[in-house]
Amino acid sequence: MTVNMTKGQQISLTKTDGGTLTAVRMGLGWQAAPRRGLFGSRTREIDLDASAVLFADKQPVDVVFFRHLVSDDGSVRHTGDNVVGGAGQGGDDESILVDLQRVPVHIDQIVFTVNSFTGQTFAEVQNAFCRLVDETNGQELARYTLTGGGQYTAQIMAKVQRAGNGWSMTAIGTPAAGRTFQDLMPSILPAL
Repeated sequence: MTVNMTKGQQISLTKTDGGTLTAVRMGLGWQAAPRRGLFGSRTREIDLDASAVLFADKQPVDVVFFRHLVSDDGSVRHTGDNVVGGAGQGGDDESILVDLQRVPVHIDQIVFTVNSFTGQTFAEVQNAFCRLVDETNGQELARYTLTGGGQYTAQIMAKVQRAGNGWSMTAIGTPAAGRTFQDLMPSILPAL
C-alpha cells in the first residue's frame, strides 16, 4: 500500500509485519512539459538530478550524485544519470539505493534533493515524483509528487532519519534554487 505524502508528513519505515526495512530505493521520475509554439507542441529535454546528502549531527559528511555514484562507505548508491527524463511510462528515471543496515551509525539523516542541472524551472516539468520503495520486495511505500510547477529549479524532496532502532521518512517539499546539491545546502540545513 502506497502512502501519498504531503509536505511535512512523516511516516515510519517499519514494516507492517513488525520488521524493519533493510533496503530502500528513492526513485525520481519526470517528463518535460510540452510547450506550444508557432509550429505546434514541442518538448524540450530537461536534466533533473537526484542527490542524497548524508549527515552526521547536522554536518554533511558524504554525498551521492551523478558525479559520485557510491557513498564512501558503500551504503548508498546512485544508479546513474538520466539527462532527458521519462518517456511517459511513469517509472523511475534516476534511483538512489540505500542499504539501511550498512549506513554507519554516525549517519543520522539522509536528505534527498532534486535539481534542474540545465536550469529549467519546474514549470517546464510534468509528472515529477519522488518515491520510496522497499527494495527487498519492490513495494512502493510512499510517494511525494512535485505539483504546481513553479519558477524554482530545485526541491528538497524528503529525508530519512534514524528513529530509535529504525528509520522514518519525512516529505519536505521545499522549493529552492540551484543547479547542484552544493547550491542547495542553505535550503537543506533548516530541514534537519
